[in-house]
Amino acid sequence: MFKGCYTALVTPMLKNHEVDFSGLERLVEFQISQGVNGILAAGTTGESATLNPEEQRAVIEKVHECCGDKVTVIAGTGSNCTKKAMENTKYAYDIGVRATLLVDPYYNGPSSLEIRLEYIAPIAERFPEMQIIPYVIPSRTGTQLLPQDLAILHKQYPNVNAVKEATGDLENMRLTRRLCGENFDILSGDDDKTYTIMADPLIRASGVISVISNITPAAVQKMTSLILEGKLKEAEELCGKLKPLFEIVTVKTVEDTSFGTYLVKARNPLPCKTLMNILGMPAGSLRPPLGKMTKKGLEKVLDAARRVYENSPEILKPVEDFFDVNLQDRLYNEKFWKDLSYG
Repeated sequence: MFKGCYTALVTPMLKNHEVDFSGLERLVEFQISQGVNGILAAGTTGESATLNPEEQRAVIEKVHECCGDKVTVIAGTGSNCTKKAMENTKYAYDIGVRATLLVDPYYNGPSSLEIRLEYIAPIAERFPEMQIIPYVIPSRTGTQLLPQDLAILHKQYPNVNAVKEATGDLENMRLTRRLCGENFDILSGDDDKTYTIMADPLIRASGVISVISNITPAAVQKMTSLILEGKLKEAEELCGKLKPLFEIVTVKTVEDTSFGTYLVKARNPLPCKTLMNILGMPAGSLRPPLGKMTKKGLEKVLDAARRVYENSPEILKPVEDFFDVNLQDRLYNEKFWKDLSYG
């Protein structure tokens, strides 16, 4: 059921950190115009962790309203509290959304068994018409729904037919495929691994829930389509053109302080929203405690965008056309990024 490119949409913010619903509508229009298969609203990239319940639901409703029946909408309704996730899922269901992403419960660290029995199963059972997509990302949650429990869920509940896989562990993905069988969709949760896990004959992922498709939806969509069509050489070439952007979903730099050097890791959605702001797309600020990039980190983002712009200008051309911006100016004029980093 889930094949192709699904954009994990950012939630644009105004200067006062309030949600920019006008900007959100423009971003959805851009995604639809570029042919994506679907949009994830209020996921990690959409800063769900810092949206209050009313805002989270309003974002999901706005995206659903804008999409209509043009593309699939996936609602990010997961939580580390089953009651909250159940309430969020009910809200999404009541407004007409029929797919939900349930991130593994973070911080309180339930076992895989508990995730299955006390989290995914109750929601899948209560909403049999809702497609349930577990989201496995141990690097952020500190826990993990294992393939064995995922396979049990898939066997018990017809609406558990997919997983967003962000473990980075190819053997885990291969085991998922073996245990869950053919009638199950594995979606990449890491842009830089999408080609690999879709092309791997022992994984056969069917698509991606993508961060970088916020900026390059048509290109990511085309890459996934080419792989599904078996045109691996063409897909690999396109993946190579996108690689500089895939590499800045997270940006690591070594920074100096009066007490020595240390590693600074700017995680999604900070680099993505930073680049969107540079390019003239409605992204805006991030909600604290997320903030800004370092100057070194900002330079990495600029370097990646410039390489794509100079070597494969067609990749970013849709941004220029849709948002009526001059990318040559925006990528080389400091006024467009002077306030986007610390210091």
